[in-house]
Amino acid sequence: MDRIDTTFTFAYVVFVICVLFTPNEFRSAGLTVQNIFSEWLGSEDIGFIQYHIKRTTLTFLLHCSLPLGYYIGMCFAEPEESLIYIHLASPGWQLYFVLSMAFQLLGAAIAFYWSTREWANHPISKTLSTFALPQSSWRAVASSINTEFRRIEKFATGPPDARVIVTDTWVMKVTTYWLHVAQQQDTHLTVIGSKQHDLSPDSNTPVQILTISVASINPRIKSFNIRLNSTEYGELCEKLHAPIRNATNVVVHLTLSELFLETFKSHVEINQVYKYRSGQELEPCIGCMQTIANIKLMRLCQDDGECQECYCRPMWCIVCMGKWFASRQDQTRPETWLSSMVPCPTCRAKFCILDVCLVDS
Repeated sequence: MDRIDTTFTFAYVVFVICVLFTPNEFRSAGLTVQNIFSEWLGSEDIGFIQYHIKRTTLTFLLHCSLPLGYYIGMCFAEPEESLIYIHLASPGWQLYFVLSMAFQLLGAAIAFYWSTREWANHPISKTLSTFALPQSSWRAVASSINTEFRRIEKFATGPPDARVIVTDTWVMKVTTYWLHVAQQQDTHLTVIGSKQHDLSPDSNTPVQILTISVASINPRIKSFNIRLNSTEYGELCEKLHAPIRNATNVVVHLTLSELFLETFKSHVEINQVYKYRSGQELEPCIGCMQTIANIKLMRLCQDDGECQECYCRPMWCIVCMGKWFASRQDQTRPETWLSSMVPCPTCRAKFCILDVCLVDS
């Protein structure tokens, strides 16, 4: 493979990755199926179900064309290979063309089958038909969902490829190829996991992501998982008719301060430990009077910093010190909290998070 082949192959692989896992830069530039084919897809607000039936079909069809697209691109990248004339191409390229064309034709056949009977054969339509009354059809269910989606008070969150939508009657998850639908009255929601991130890629603030299982009592409805920020958990609960179960006793942090406190603890735990002199007893924390003080402030950051030496004995626990640290921050700029300095709650000497040490007694 010469240099042109390698360059085109690498560029096409990057293109395929961006198509399959659309980055924010592509979305900002409008390079998405929703934007490019907006006229054919119609309005999501007016016909939510019909919009996603067409979107998933078109997405599936376009992704099936990616292998054939590589072959067509190579026809122009390497004209001396005569790939445009299939009978003159090498056996390897002929086999690749046959397989990619078969893949494309299979995708087209599936998409055509989905569109027959006015989209009644589409997987989303078949899913909705399980909710239809005996004398009704999937279109009546779709009309009900469309009506509720148009209401302002719905709950919606998440990225475009994993969007969570909760209306008065339905719990839905929008993905690249699918639309998961469950009826609230027949559904049990359970918190099954939690992941803590010190920094969110979008806001540079601590974030807790909850994983919630949505399981329907209807055996024909496949269960699915939704993921959301813990700060949105309360809003989700308000929209649901039944409480969310917490099977693993996950601690849900509903506020930014609670999230920061966990991040504060994790950073302090990797700092240098302060060796407390033997023979001296640690007193209760003067902040809560319930926990033994276990924090000592020592200037550990670089010499040219603005931090100051603190001569106070251990008087605070890690929780109270974390709450103090958060309370002294600019609440409108949480992305600066970890890099900020605050005064000691006792002597007012300035310190940063690197100066907070756990006490080893």
